[in-house]
Amino acid sequence: MIARRSPAQIEKIARAGEIVAGCLEMMRSRCRAGVTTAALDAAAEEYIRRRGGVPTCKGYRGFPASICASPNEVVVHGIPGEYTLAEGDILSLDVGVTLAGWVADAALTVAVGDPGRQASRLMEVTAGALAEGIKRFRAGNHLGDISAAVQRHVEKNGFSVVRTLVGHGIGRQMHEEPQIPNYGSPGEGPRLEEGMVFAIEPMVNAGGEKVTVGKDKWAVSTADGSLSAHFEHTVALTADGPRILTAGDAAGQEGLDSASMLW
Repeated sequence: MIARRSPAQIEKIARAGEIVAGCLEMMRSRCRAGVTTAALDAAAEEYIRRRGGVPTCKGYRGFPASICASPNEVVVHGIPGEYTLAEGDILSLDVGVTLAGWVADAALTVAVGDPGRQASRLMEVTAGALAEGIKRFRAGNHLGDISAAVQRHVEKNGFSVVRTLVGHGIGRQMHEEPQIPNYGSPGEGPRLEEGMVFAIEPMVNAGGEKVTVGKDKWAVSTADGSLSAHFEHTVALTADGPRILTAGDAAGQEGLDSASMLW
């Protein structure tokens, strides 16, 4: 069963999304050489709680931190700690916020200094894949239209989508039905309807699609050691089309044409 939210409920998710967006922008500004991922986590928790929210990740299935901080070859679920950012790193930041019982979730990948041509292109393509997926989130389309659009954009640019990790429905809980793969066929899966709220999140590898789970049972990394990028937004399907709920001050959500409109 895929939940459908009322306009009033979507506004409640959007208020949580405003905190998510502000937290990500705050952390983006702090991502420089010499900063530890633990410091970013502490800053994120302080920011979220100061704005009246609760960090959804903290304690979720035992996760020990308020954010996921995943450097370089780590795809997702990196636990913040002593890792110190260095020039040329890329870092994926994933934040969930619960506010008055409603959840929003988003992620972005940032560069520390100049990460090089391949990493820059990887981030650009991953953000572009997210934009392509969001454009297909329209009433009458099918879930597979989102998945296929993401896959097509990634693979035509020479990268690989991670197939063992997916996006998801979101609202009262961080992870709700349906699962949203980043690969698939157009016209397949449930029909999309107004009121659905999805966390769409391409996870893209510079090398092969295979991943491994680390000794901490959380961090997921590329099996071949290649770089990975992750972009995510919480998006509601409204009468006017897809509305990004985690875009902060961004305007003109409908009819997205490029990744530049996302972040």
